[in-house]
Amino acid sequence: MTNRHLARSIVLQTLFEWDTAHAKEADVAGILARNAAEFGGEDMDRSFMEGLLDGVLAKRADIDLVISKAAPEWPLERIAPVDRNILRIGLYELLFADRAQVPAKVAINEAIELAKTFGGESSGRFVNGVLGAVYKELGEPGKDEQGEKKSGKVRYEDMPVQRLGGAVVYSKHEGQYYLALVHDVFGHWTLSKGKIGDAPEVANETDEEGTARKVKEEIGLGIVIEEKVGENEYVASHPEKGKYRKHVVYFLARADFEPLVLQQGKGGLDDAKWFRLQDIIDLNFYDDMLPIVTVAVQKLLDLASRKHA
Repeated sequence: MTNRHLARSIVLQTLFEWDTAHAKEADVAGILARNAAEFGGEDMDRSFMEGLLDGVLAKRADIDLVISKAAPEWPLERIAPVDRNILRIGLYELLFADRAQVPAKVAINEAIELAKTFGGESSGRFVNGVLGAVYKELGEPGKDEQGEKKSGKVRYEDMPVQRLGGAVVYSKHEGQYYLALVHDVFGHWTLSKGKIGDAPEVANETDEEGTARKVKEEIGLGIVIEEKVGENEYVASHPEKGKYRKHVVYFLARADFEPLVLQQGKGGLDDAKWFRLQDIIDLNFYDDMLPIVTVAVQKLLDLASRKHA
């Protein structure tokens, strides 16, 4: 067993004991020291081990929110304690560790190995599904030259499709255009969006109807869809159902300039704000969001230009 893999195993044992015994965080250092003395060796990378444990505990609230987004059908308390803490370690390394030291694929593979060693029969598959979903959302950092549509044993065209709708929501206030954006726990500003036709009573709704419904549910705004500004499609992974395609249609939509009310407990989102057009240039967007936002902003600038002509 490699030095760092052993260190991760000891951190997992420590987190498991802390979690199941409901120990205080002040006691965790002592638990780690005991486990390291019992299971480690003199050449143990203690600074790595202590840094990993401290990092997971410091970011636990953010990490747990990410788990709730990536595995919405599995409330945190229903996930087995071993799997729950493996996910915390894997997500900390995937989201917050120095990628030069821990590449994304190393973080995922190490977590899967922990799951196979310490978890149940399906733990490896579950951990792989959750971390794989987050990896996709991050834009697959460190991905090799293979195309995004490579799907392993399941052909891309055979994957089930999940419909989503999103909107670049704008409003004019005191002579200036504003965009309504939401912020996620990955540190990005993005567009309000959601699943279309995701319940029997709305199974036949159009893309426009579904998008308006989801924006209202997510940030409390009634919107008027004006035109389509783009779409994208990517492969996602479900912890149990496997790979599927997410197809997202984006619209330019008008709304009144009202306070944004982010739905409480909305998985993966922690803020919603209005931004002036000139202020969005400094925001951190996902790469696939930039073309959508750019098209919408250009349309608004053209509209303003025509009105002043």
